[in-house]
Amino acid sequence: MTTNISQHYHDMRKENIPPGPANLTPAFIKKASGAIMTDVEDREYIDFAGGIGVNNVGHSHPKVVAAIKEQAEKFIHTCFHVGMYDSYVELAAKLNELAPGDFPKQTMMANSGAEAVENAVKIARYATKRPAVISFENGFHGRTLLTMSLTSKVKPYKFGFGPFAPEVYRMPYPYCYRCPFGLKYPDCNTSCGDYLEDFFITNVAAESTAAVIAEPIQGEGGFVTPPPEYFKKLSKVCKKYGIALIIDEVQAGAGRTGKFFAIEHWGIEPDMITLAKSLAGGMPLSSVTGRKELMEVPHIGGLGGTYSGNPVSCSAALAVLDILYKDKMLERSRKLGETLQKRFAELQEKHELIGEVRGKGAMLAMELVKDRETKVPATEETKKLTSLCFEKGLVILSCGNFGNVVRTLMPVVITDEQLDRGLAILDESLTELRK
Repeated sequence: MTTNISQHYHDMRKENIPPGPANLTPAFIKKASGAIMTDVEDREYIDFAGGIGVNNVGHSHPKVVAAIKEQAEKFIHTCFHVGMYDSYVELAAKLNELAPGDFPKQTMMANSGAEAVENAVKIARYATKRPAVISFENGFHGRTLLTMSLTSKVKPYKFGFGPFAPEVYRMPYPYCYRCPFGLKYPDCNTSCGDYLEDFFITNVAAESTAAVIAEPIQGEGGFVTPPPEYFKKLSKVCKKYGIALIIDEVQAGAGRTGKFFAIEHWGIEPDMITLAKSLAGGMPLSSVTGRKELMEVPHIGGLGGTYSGNPVSCSAALAVLDILYKDKMLERSRKLGETLQKRFAELQEKHELIGEVRGKGAMLAMELVKDRETKVPATEETKKLTSLCFEKGLVILSCGNFGNVVRTLMPVVITDEQLDRGLAILDESLTELRK
């Protein structure tokens, strides 16, 4: 329900902005702090969405705000290509150190997750002299031409926007709850990890493949989480054929899962990792970190962009790293994840609608189904659930191919009281759906 103030802005939005940029709630926010957002009607919302995974350290964290102010007072923009600055270089050095792998690394900055993915693919193609890229079903990598081509879901991301970028191939992802091979873990021996060898026979030759790109935990695809053995198998096949393994950490990275990089849970060393979203605490910034032997191949001037690695954003990102490590926010993220795992298991036991709980750390999701045996997606029920939660003061998002997955991306600075209230609202709303 909207009042005069919010209705005014809704009318302005309808008149001045196309419908393409979707709005997941009707709220117009005037301020936000920590895990609480306040709209123009002074109504508060507990935020389980986190700006779609952008606010891991919370809305307007004081250290991030201070870093932004300090840098803005010095200078806002020079363009790194014209006048270099310390924050870009220092951030690159820190990301190189944090990324898995005992080998030399280099990092470049961009503005968005899609830009990071585009650049990672560019680098892989340039370094290998091969054209093809393999992505995965249920995967999401962005809305630009190449990243939209890599993305799996057709509506709303791809419908009507073709033709798409060439030499993009898509294979099944290890979705154990709905196994694309009709198998059951662990009896399957994680055969999905061996499937890449067959894919080279029926879809694209290994000798033509520059990169395989995968999310460690699929974001928009439904927080689909691979079994422990999967990435080790995938990495082994990529190494065998000299294919760059790109791990897209745009949504899963920067502390979301209790580790800085989610791929650390699987113990592999990717050739490249992309980051964005929570990297800079709400400022637009993304990065590509990879093996030096790959990163240094493209010629001078072949990578970059006018705003890429903006100094204000880089300063904000350095503050985020300080918060995660010096303020022990990664530890808080791990503890939050343990709490959520326990509470979600309790909800699953109580509500038949919850078919599966999955994820890592505080990056958890519940897949809702009409029947646990048939696993028919509860799409309409999920839509109603997010609406009920919003009416009660909780912002929570759905995802997945069928829109039947409820995901948690709350700031890890959320207080115990706020978390308890948010989970109580979720429980109440799930109960109401049964009536």
